[in-house]
Amino acid sequence: MDMAKGLIRSTAVPAVVLALACGLTGCQDGGADAAGADRPVVIAPGKPGDKARTLSPEQAAKARPDDTPNAADHSYVRNMIEHHRQALTMSALAPERAGGEPVKRLAQRIAAAQAPEIGAMEGWRTKHPEPAGAGGGGAHAHHAMPGMASEQQLKELGAARGADFDRLFLRLMITHHEGALKMAGEALTDGNNVAVEEMATDVVAQQSAEIHRMRAMG
Repeated sequence: MDMAKGLIRSTAVPAVVLALACGLTGCQDGGADAAGADRPVVIAPGKPGDKARTLSPEQAAKARPDDTPNAADHSYVRNMIEHHRQALTMSALAPERAGGEPVKRLAQRIAAAQAPEIGAMEGWRTKHPEPAGAGGGGAHAHHAMPGMASEQQLKELGAARGADFDRLFLRLMITHHEGALKMAGEALTDGNNVAVEEMATDVVAQQSAEIHRMRAMG
């Protein structure tokens, strides 16, 4: 009796696997047309302790979480484009004004990373237009963004040369990056869109590393 039970258990699992495989690939037995055999299914894992569910593609699409952009997503992308643009403006001053090669190379890396990010965010805004009536608050919003250098600070940076430029550039850019981290953190907390979450996560990883590097240079 025990041997018979063991045989039943040993053959049951392959049968289940074969049934799932046929359901997923649409295989048929000897040309027989089994009902629903050619209809694809999606296996949705359950929560810990729950069983997996078998869903149709239509059910699976409806079960996907709604990642419609909310106000926090739109605000983050709109403001981060402006934030990145100022970083490019500051970095563009380095080739003619920086006193040391490390600062020049740092500025090049910042520009090489953030210019494509601006393009990606602008593409996101094209795909997800901001609702009418929403948007930034002009100059007030510009100055309200954390880490943004003031017009006076930008003038001072443009007038500096050599070691003075290097020190001011590092100080302003560290503050600028810290502001970007704060903005990204708010997007990760309050946003709803997966693409924005990925962009914010990239900003956190990249600019955290650059802050560490700049502090070591200073």
